[in-house]
Amino acid sequence: MTPLRAEDVCAAETRRLLEDRFEVRWAGPEWRGTELADLLACADVVLTSWGTPHLDARIWADGTGPSVIAHAAGSVKKLVDPAVLERGVAVFSAGGRIAWTVGEYCLAALLTLARRLPRLDTAVRGGGWKQSHLRGHELAGQSVGILGASSTARALITLLGPFGCDVAVYDPYLDADRARALGVRRVTLDEAVGCPFVSIHVPDVPDTRGLVSRRLIERLPDGAVVVNSSRGPALDQAALLEHVLAGRLFAALDVFDTEPPGLPAEVLAAPNLLLTPHIAGDTEEGHLALAGYVMADVLRWLDSGARGPSFVDPARWSIAA
Repeated sequence: MTPLRAEDVCAAETRRLLEDRFEVRWAGPEWRGTELADLLACADVVLTSWGTPHLDARIWADGTGPSVIAHAAGSVKKLVDPAVLERGVAVFSAGGRIAWTVGEYCLAALLTLARRLPRLDTAVRGGGWKQSHLRGHELAGQSVGILGASSTARALITLLGPFGCDVAVYDPYLDADRARALGVRRVTLDEAVGCPFVSIHVPDVPDTRGLVSRRLIERLPDGAVVVNSSRGPALDQAALLEHVLAGRLFAALDVFDTEPPGLPAEVLAAPNLLLTPHIAGDTEEGHLALAGYVMADVLRWLDSGARGPSFVDPARWSIAA
């Protein structure tokens, strides 16, 4: 990690912790090739984040290389090959900390669209005032369909607690005991998208691409709110936008088929559509906490072999985000 990136993801107290416990070597601005190899050759722990180049399994080919990778960002799938974990390298990810930030975004989006705030904002900016035909809804007591029981979904479920919502989760890997622990109902995909509020939290794996198809979008209730903060390919974006433009659905999209999306003017002008540039997991406080989140688990691992919440389980690699 470079000092510049550390300013973004490493709070002052975490930097002091690193300097007290380790001999810290920061990467230069262009750490590729020889510099990367030199840095890792004598490292026990490598702290990575956005901008870190791919760590090829050949780094560990001769039995050397860091024993721990601490990723102060989300998914590690583009950072390392699964073969690295198979070699016994312990990998940690701050995805769990980012999940809380994403959960807050999803809750904010659900509330914003439930109350029809973008439409009301547009009306006031256009010289209007109260819209007698446009009355929002409360989230409290509503049924919320959640697709995927990922860490971001679990954060949203926690945040929905005070609202007393009926939370219906579709996830083929969610068993009955875990559902009870989360306080949710296990449902089919069709049942989940039949709720008036739907939030998508699936990883980007082959089985989830196109999960929310045109058929399912057509099954959404009139006036339903859809939030996608996971990955663009999880839903049929074109079909969703057709229903948004027809005024039948409300949607918040933080991810898109192509990023930046290059949406047509009529979509950009839709008052029932909330658009954000893939920032659901991006806040000042959240970013500064990322290095501390993973390093707390790394220290426990080094001291006692304990697996903390940021540990990346090799057995779950195929279904991880």
